[in-house]
Amino acid sequence: FSVASPYFRTFDNFVGILLATAVNGVLALGATFVIITAGIDLSVGTVMTFSAVLTGVFITNWGLPIPVGIIGGVLAGTFAGFANGTLISRLKIPPFITTLGMLYITKGLSLVISELKPIYFNDTPAFREMAMGSVLGKIIPGFEVPNAVLILFGAAFIAHIILNRTILGRYTFALGSNEEATRLSGVNVGAWKTAVYALAGMFSGIGGVLIASRLNSAQPALGAGYELDAIAAVVIGGTSLSGGEGSILGTIIGAFIISTLTNGLRIMSVPQEWQIVVTGGIVILAVFLDIARRRK
Repeated sequence: FSVASPYFRTFDNFVGILLATAVNGVLALGATFVIITAGIDLSVGTVMTFSAVLTGVFITNWGLPIPVGIIGGVLAGTFAGFANGTLISRLKIPPFITTLGMLYITKGLSLVISELKPIYFNDTPAFREMAMGSVLGKIIPGFEVPNAVLILFGAAFIAHIILNRTILGRYTFALGSNEEATRLSGVNVGAWKTAVYALAGMFSGIGGVLIASRLNSAQPALGAGYELDAIAAVVIGGTSLSGGEGSILGTIIGAFIISTLTNGLRIMSVPQEWQIVVTGGIVILAVFLDIARRRK
């Protein structure tokens, strides 16, 4: 893309790619944990919207302090993830069906709670600054990188620590590698699987707060399709849909690949419908390479 267009390799465009990756990257972090357990979460996009709407209700409609509203939005996402995990682990409902149902539930609740209207944060400019302000710009003049990007990298660092340095991370890999062997080893599989889905919901809640701050509004009709981009980022990043294998670094790289492709194709004036076709082809190729590597 840099060779094809001089506009691609500008600082402003790189910042645009970083910003475009922020929300999808955060959602993909949560999806990584779920997919490593050999599960799936189709509700991350609408849970993100649900969290954004509740953040708007807390801050704008109820007049609560911004930190309280943010915590409330993140907890809403965490609760939705906890509900997913409970239904999957306790009632043995397949993850695909459970999270598909949660997709519709949170989508409907977002429309009901917001009364079909966007909720704006015009009276709280500090909330928009959370994502679109630039701490780095104040420290290094001219280096205006939005805070949303820093939040993405901070969330990725925390996710990496959880996945590689905690009991939850070890059991996440164990569940995906061999759930029955993990159960026979005396591990409470249901509780840890619920914790994994709750963690994914928490990241969706963070994504909801981020997108609300970035748009300066909570859009109740937004969210559909985000789950596909998140899953695509995870798969392109090398996490196996069969479970038991994956990394946070790979997911972040996958999210940046999708954003870079979209940005580069747009700069080259490729129609949007063909951009989607290219992304789909790359997802299929990534899964094929994973299968081929496993056979080898």
